[in-house]
Amino acid sequence: MTPAAAFGPLAGLKVIELGQLIAGPFAGKTLADFGAEVIKIEPPAKEGKPGGDPLREWRLLHNGTSVWWQVQSRNKHSVALDLKAPASRDIVRQLIAEADVVVENFKPGVMEAWGLSHEELSKTNPGLIMCRISGYGQTGPYRELPGFAAVAEAMGGLRHLTAEPGRVPVRCGVSLGDTLAALHGVIGILMALQHRHATVSPQAPKGLGQVVDVALYESVFNCMESLLPEYSAFGAVREPAGSALPGIAPSNTYACNDGWVLVAGNGDSIYQRLMHAIGRDDLGQDPGLASNAGRVARVQEIDAAIGAWAQSRTVDQALKALQAAQVPVGRVYTAKDIAEDPHYQARGMIEHITTADGLTLAVPGVVPKLSATPGRIARLAPTLGQDTEAVLNARGIAAPKRP
Repeated sequence: MTPAAAFGPLAGLKVIELGQLIAGPFAGKTLADFGAEVIKIEPPAKEGKPGGDPLREWRLLHNGTSVWWQVQSRNKHSVALDLKAPASRDIVRQLIAEADVVVENFKPGVMEAWGLSHEELSKTNPGLIMCRISGYGQTGPYRELPGFAAVAEAMGGLRHLTAEPGRVPVRCGVSLGDTLAALHGVIGILMALQHRHATVSPQAPKGLGQVVDVALYESVFNCMESLLPEYSAFGAVREPAGSALPGIAPSNTYACNDGWVLVAGNGDSIYQRLMHAIGRDDLGQDPGLASNAGRVARVQEIDAAIGAWAQSRTVDQALKALQAAQVPVGRVYTAKDIAEDPHYQARGMIEHITTADGLTLAVPGVVPKLSATPGRIARLAPTLGQDTEAVLNARGIAAPKRP
């Protein structure tokens, strides 16, 4: 809030976060981690309802608050305002009038219904950048359909591939569609800021803003590699392949006698080192397996050889042997593995915080790593409405009357 607390490459950037749950708030969290002042607008508690972002009550709770909240909302300020009330929307307009960025992930049309469209807001703040994250985007025939990450992952092509052949498609275990959309939103915001800098003029002292329109399904689809070109060129519909990497061999997950190990031996020279390490020079020196195309044609034979070798070893034994041979290999990590891993710790990827009620938590560190202007955890996740008075008073804005 104060210049003394400023840090990071985004110091001085003012962001109003109107979203909830995952996609919009993850974008806000990423900006906040690098010094942006992120003011999160949350519904106040009323009529026996707790109020606030629903994520406050998701998954495992400590004293009624999700420990996830401590990650998703760190470095932010919480202002409690009921956006359904005209007086609160007036306050939000005043906050946005001096902001650089608005992040929202409501259903398309909601902001317009509240009189908070980019068109309206840019009349008083022409440099405003509005990042709009929704299931299907702000245009198109599906724009008004409700869209969650799970549906976006299905429409984007991801869910079809995340399965064993012939089995039900499964989710990857986290809300990947939301996170991908958030990261695309941050990329869009940074590009829009660059454009704003380039359009500074006497008529536009801050430069010109714009809308960053992010669709969850498009964010997933953007990461689907060769899926569409292969269909376009060859009519090939990529099918699920479990833990294997279709068309690139060998790359798979193999069972050891005490767990799983992932081996990526798909480079030509890596493959030869892999086969030597597992005692199968006959396959390593086979001319028909010298290139990826030949290995793909005989991938079952190669997988069987690696699998047989792995089954007679522990994960640690397999890792030691293949790492010594300079073969990319890794264990399939659990949360316990991550928490105890020395590389995570050496890279600052596990930080420890203590919440206001005394709970010590290990939380993910800040990424990416910037050499000159690194991000950091400068502030704990706020309680609901913790900063309402401070934020409004600093701007000379009267707080809404309590019902």
